[in-house]
Amino acid sequence: MRIVIAPDKFKGSLSAPEVCRFLEKGLQRGAGGNLDVVRIPVADGGEGTLDAAVGSGFTRRTATVTGPTGQPVEADFAVRGHEAVIEMATASGLALVPRTSKGARPDAAAATTATSLGTGQLIRAALDAGCRRIVLGVGGSANTDGGAGLMQGLGARLLDSRNNELPPGGAALANLHSIDFTHFEPRLVDTRFVLASDVDNPLLGAQGAAAVFGPQKGATPQDVGMLDAALARFVEVLAREIGFRAVKAAEAPGAGAAGGVGYAAIAVLAATRRPGIDVVLEFTELADRLAGADLVITGEGSLDEQSLLGKTPMGVARAAAAQGVPVVAVCGRTTLDHGQASAAGFDDVYALTALESDVNRCIAEAGPLLEQLGTQISAGLAANRPATASTKEDLRV
Repeated sequence: MRIVIAPDKFKGSLSAPEVCRFLEKGLQRGAGGNLDVVRIPVADGGEGTLDAAVGSGFTRRTATVTGPTGQPVEADFAVRGHEAVIEMATASGLALVPRTSKGARPDAAAATTATSLGTGQLIRAALDAGCRRIVLGVGGSANTDGGAGLMQGLGARLLDSRNNELPPGGAALANLHSIDFTHFEPRLVDTRFVLASDVDNPLLGAQGAAAVFGPQKGATPQDVGMLDAALARFVEVLAREIGFRAVKAAEAPGAGAAGGVGYAAIAVLAATRRPGIDVVLEFTELADRLAGADLVITGEGSLDEQSLLGKTPMGVARAAAAQGVPVVAVCGRTTLDHGQASAAGFDDVYALTALESDVNRCIAEAGPLLEQLGTQISAGLAANRPATASTKEDLRV
């Protein structure tokens, strides 16, 4: 029997490759090692996208870049031929911002000064590797700089009225006077970009980058107003340099993604925005690798109503349905009832909370619990019967 395991990460517990590994261990134990298992870690364009690329044949590369608060960081990206996959969070992620203690909120100062510079430097590293098609997976960013730092990483100079280069961060854009593209990376002309993002927010206003995502990065209400005004200034000056497309791009869905890095990608890099899960499933070649499969197992940490809006499990379920392959989902917890799960295309749902009601223990012991679920799934396969409705309900929260 051939089983394809194609899950996202269990956030806070396991990466997608780890989910695959623990599940396979349980599946094989339950089936006496007689299963043909294919591991395809996937993601929705944010955190985990790099792992999905490496799991699909890309080669992991590392570059030393500038982190969101100016510190040097070792950031990975992935290369396959002339294609690269960049996960922005590895260079400019919120997780890289120092905190006073575990679980503490990000430093409010970083909310206005954090930069996307390292992401621009990662793009340059990909260009140095010969890549001319770059997938930019955004999510988990620390910055709200509209992608100004990304542009600086590619050679642009952001200047004030005295021709001095601006300090990093979104707040500094309030003093932007001009942008010098003299030394902007020339290889970008021959490079195509894909912005992998499910965020459809514009850059500015009540639904913009500062207002919606700034507070998550430690921004105060006063910071939000200041950042939004600074980003508006950025648009105004950029429009003087590159024309009206800078104004149009600020209103485009996805411009507000990753603190406005989506804006710079669309306006300056001419990136095409696509749903993250579609991009990942394409470069993992999931559809082709489903051929001959008897079962697909997908999942993520929390399977809930948000999952139904295009998250990884839904993308995998659609791909499996197109080939007539049954799908089961595994998760840490689920809020979906039987009808919702069935309508989403899942033949069954297995939750860790069915084995361990303490959520904290589920997080801490996710690996061994996933092994147990894998053994349960194998037992169902051995019995050659689908789970009954009552069994499904027993497995839910």
